[in-house]
Amino acid sequence: MRKLSELTSLDGKRVIIRCDLNVPLDGKQITDDGRIVASVPTIKYLVEQGAKVIVISHLGRPEGAPDERYSLEPAAARLAELLGQPVFFAADTVGSEARGVVKALDRGGVVVLENLRFNAGETSKDEQERKDFAAKLADFGDLFVSDGFGVVHRKQASVFELAQILPSYAGFLIEKELDVLSRLTSNPERPYAVVLGGSKVSDKLGVIDHLLPTVNKLLIGGGMVFTFLAAQGFKVGASLLEVDQIDTVKEYLTRAESLGVEVVLPTDIVVASKFGADAEVAITSASDIESSPFGASGLGLDIGPESAAAFAREIGEAKTVFWNGPMGVFEIDKFAGGTKAVAKALTEVSGLSVVGGGDSAAAVRILGFTDEQFGHISTGGGASLEFLEGKKLPGLEVLND
Repeated sequence: MRKLSELTSLDGKRVIIRCDLNVPLDGKQITDDGRIVASVPTIKYLVEQGAKVIVISHLGRPEGAPDERYSLEPAAARLAELLGQPVFFAADTVGSEARGVVKALDRGGVVVLENLRFNAGETSKDEQERKDFAAKLADFGDLFVSDGFGVVHRKQASVFELAQILPSYAGFLIEKELDVLSRLTSNPERPYAVVLGGSKVSDKLGVIDHLLPTVNKLLIGGGMVFTFLAAQGFKVGASLLEVDQIDTVKEYLTRAESLGVEVVLPTDIVVASKFGADAEVAITSASDIESSPFGASGLGLDIGPESAAAFAREIGEAKTVFWNGPMGVFEIDKFAGGTKAVAKALTEVSGLSVVGGGDSAAAVRILGFTDEQFGHISTGGGASLEFLEGKKLPGLEVLND
């Protein structure tokens, strides 16, 4: 893979860097700046080398047309604070304002162009349309640095086609992500535990399939656990259940046993009368959720305290831990206990602890943990999972000689 660290001269060069500044917003307020923070080391290096830095990114899903709700202006303002220098913002992507700001950039100057997805060519299924948009972006630069790990699994104009037009290199964030994720698939230090949560088991099938021969223990929580419990013949009330995946889960449980992999499921569940902060709750055995006071209408919304403590112990005994997906509806305090216990246990792992991006990364920050408390917090939820599934990612393949 061609890497930015291999380049010797950047002074005065116009460098387009594809970052992932897709941060959650509450109006114009950024609620989690983790992805912006992660992009700073590569941008700062380019600045220090005297490059003229053109930052491009997407935010949200604006459907190929300008939408003020998804403007990158707040991200540009936060980036300026983190870099400790002015960051220009162009209110268009390849229009007259962007051309003017890029042309006026001095050595070490930084501009953020408006949301790439305001142009339909960025995500078009038509290859020629993507190429046309990429060509317009390429006019702004001499070199291209790909550093948005969260989008490398997408064949999009700024990720794939642009890297084919300009001399292209992987930035420091992508290097770091690949180094850490490779340690999860190639000779991980043992015992090796994978903790999976989130709402749907179907989202994690590929990861389970690919990692099962590698791990020692597989801990299952979140909404996906109810399909595992149903596969064992247990009643799960009105909890989230993917009936069409029960047979697949049964196969995984059989395969895990034959491989000597211990699948750890919760023994107790926090069951609610309804979905909401004002719901009544009860702690019920995972083997019979319908024995709760709410009967068949009870909703499992978190692993119980006994299970949370057991998961923490299992994590504490591991030397390598990968975690993707919350254990419950962590946004509501009464259903955050399992996720908080798992996060705390990961901060105490003596070996490598990796939080697999997406909802897990948001959860640890919302629950008061800092990035520095973990070995690594991935910036790419979907990209991390696809890498661990063993898939080829277009945005990485295009950087290979």
